Order: sequence, then structure tokens, then C-alpha cells
Amino acid sequence: MTELEKGPTGRRRGRGARERILGASQQLFREQGINRTGMDQLCAAAEVSKRTAYQHFGGKDELVAEYLRQFDPSVLPGVFDRTDLTPRERLLAAFDIPADTPLCPYIAAAVELHDPQHPASRYARDYKKAVATRLADTARVAGAADPEQLGEQLALLIDGAAARTRVLDADAFPTAAAIAAVLIDNAIPAAGSDRRPVTGDVEG
Repeated sequence: MTELEKGPTGRRRGRGARERILGASQQLFREQGINRTGMDQLCAAAEVSKRTAYQHFGGKDELVAEYLRQFDPSVLPGVFDRTDLTPRERLLAAFDIPADTPLCPYIAAAVELHDPQHPASRYARDYKKAVATRLADTARVAGAADPEQLGEQLALLIDGAAARTRVLDADAFPTAAAIAAVLIDNAIPAAGSDRRPVTGDVEG
């Protein structure tokens, strides 16, 4: 880069501009939504010119897709890559989500965009499929008779708990975890000593 461009506040820009744009998108998209956030506002928050923004991202659609890619590119490594847990425990660990966690950005983006062909919608769809696949792979190692079915069931529970927690402003994950434990035990009848007591009641 032979010349550093000046942003809207006059500060010299260049290296780090991409990171600032992504940082601003993470904050603004979460706080006020994708559709209500314009490029002018993003550029002001990131302290870059629109020219710089479009040099890093071809447009807002590309930026939204990249915004989603930043969240969890390895698909829940803090759950599925844990070696201190048995496969069954890893399945249940997927439900250990703090109650104050914001609504899943992939769900939020897909709902807001209303366009299945939008690059961000496609990425959200691919990510959700990847979560179900990792759940199914773990269920297979745990000995599930039908790991793909169990993976889909658990993925549905996770997304349902995330949406219900957001709508009701009440933690739905303990109930979802209790339901998951029943599903897992039914799918893996030979779990034996790998099972641990279910904590929490399954609510209607």
C-alpha cells in the first residue's frame, strides 16, 4: 500500500481498517439489526471512508456474510473438540449456553434478510447444517442407532431454546438440556456408566 487513506475524522487509515469495519458490523448488526444499519453508519463507526469499505468488501451483502463467518468458523470447537468429556457429555455440553447470550446471529440474519439466495442466508444455512453434522458425528461415536436423526433433533432443540430464551427473556436451555438427555438415552441404550443424572424437569 503506497498511500494511506484518510477516514471521515481525518485520521490516517490503512492497516486495520478491515478489522474495524467488521468490529463495527458486529456491534451495530447485533444492536439494531442488519436492515436498519446502513453503510454510512458503519463507515462512521469504523472511522473509514466508504471507498475504503468497498475496497475491503464488495458491498453490504458481502460484509454481512463475512460478519457471520467471524463468529464460529470451527463449529463449536469449545464443545465438540473437548477431550475431557465423553461423547454423550459433549452432546449435552452443547446446551451449556449462558442465558444472557444474544439471539443466534445466523437465525437473526436469516429471518431479517428474507432472501434464501443472499450470501449470508446461504452461509447461515450451511452453518446450521454443519452444527447438525457435528452433533450427528458425536452421536455416532457415542453409539447412537440413528446418529443423523439424533443430530437433527438436538440441533432443533438448540435453536428452539435460543429463540424461546430471546422471546420470553427466560433461560430455556436447562429445559432443552433435560429433553436432550432423554433423547440421547433413548438413542443410546447402551450408554451405561456414561450416563449422568438429568438435572432439571422437562416442562410442558
